[in-house]
Amino acid sequence: MHNRDFFNFTTNYMKYTALLLPLITVVSTLISCAQQHNESTIVPQMKEKANMQTTTHTDTATFGAGCFWCVEAVFQQLDGVIKVESGYSGGSVSNPSYKEVCSGTTGHAEVCQITYNPAVITYEELLQAFWQTHDPTTLNKQGNDVGTQYRSVVYYHNDTQKMLAEKYKKELDDAKLWPNPIVTEISAFTKFYKAEDYHQNYYNENGQQPYCAFVIRPKVEKFEKVFKNKLKKK
Repeated sequence: MHNRDFFNFTTNYMKYTALLLPLITVVSTLISCAQQHNESTIVPQMKEKANMQTTTHTDTATFGAGCFWCVEAVFQQLDGVIKVESGYSGGSVSNPSYKEVCSGTTGHAEVCQITYNPAVITYEELLQAFWQTHDPTTLNKQGNDVGTQYRSVVYYHNDTQKMLAEKYKKELDDAKLWPNPIVTEISAFTKFYKAEDYHQNYYNENGQQPYCAFVIRPKVEKFEKVFKNKLKKK
């Protein structure tokens, strides 16, 4: 993808976001990701639809961009993405629970582990979606979700992913598309712990919940407008 296209996409997304931000901010002030779930009610995990394209090779990307419910809902839309799992990475505790991660004591970030077909969608295109669907300039914070678990982070799986993530981070910073510097962490992937079942496929299973209706849905709708040529056919 040419850099010009990358920056044009980002500029259009930011202009569109500015129109809806006041409404989203007002509604979301009473809502946070950590407050909306009920751990006593386990939502059955819906079986993800298999990608119709056959492939002999897949790659993995791991991103943290705030609440993993939002990240999952966005990346599930992209053609070439085969599977998206919500979970935890970057911490010091084995098999952490959601409650432990939310305490901020384990060092984990909420992330999504994305399995994709590189013949259909490239890692660069995934990075484009990553940076355009959250604010990478707010440290340990996305909207009203605050804490180290909500940090912006790319966990790279190989040297190529590291190079591309660092390259685009620098180019976006140099372009000054945001008023503040990008604080996205770029670190080597170590371990991914899949989150509890009720976190998986959360938006599709719980679309009428307040957080889904007022925070995730507007983000998904904006994403679908900007990335309409890259979405899965419905």
